Amino acid sequence: TPSATEAALRLRIELSRSVPGGSPVQAVNAVEVIAPEDKRGPHASKVIALGSDHGGFPLKLAGRKYVLELGYTVADVGTNSEQSCDYPDFAFRVAKKVAFSTDSKGVLVCRSAAGMVIAANKARGVRAVSVFNAEMAKHSREHNDANIIGLSADFSTEIELKNILKVWLETPFSNEGRHKRRIEKINKLT
Repeated sequence: TPSATEAALRLRIELSRSVPGGSPVQAVNAVEVIAPEDKRGPHASKVIALGSDHGGFPLKLAGRKYVLELGYTVADVGTNSEQSCDYPDFAFRVAKKVAFSTDSKGVLVCRSAAGMVIAANKARGVRAVSVFNAEMAKHSREHNDANIIGLSADFSTEIELKNILKVWLETPFSNEGRHKRRIEKINKLT
């Protein structure tokens, strides 16, 4: 769609196409941008970058569907199957899409959430955290202005995923003195 293409250009995303008569091309650089049904809704201009490894792939698909239901545009950087792959490739691709963006956030899913968060935090401008419940999700946004969350496929159900995503996406950064000051200090670290 035009709005998805515009979002892809704004985020410097490479788009891939399916091979005629075949299946989608699986490439590390492929990104699938999907606009929500209500392309003019209040969240449609906000892009949620999604990435997973093979262990997080099924839960990522559930998260993708739910994020679209909430009205956000999705940039799915992969993986696109349960075939073994390396999580840092996809974690860092999400991180690059989210770093220093005010209209983008990222969601990573692997078996533990730990490895992808470690990889994502290598990108300057990223504040990635592992989240295991809605209370942690709220705290990570209010106090830490987390722009990427890591979810565990081994320790989260689809229902928990939905609760976490809804709270995390709807919770603003408090931007109070102490929280703002601490984020500014983090941003200065190299």
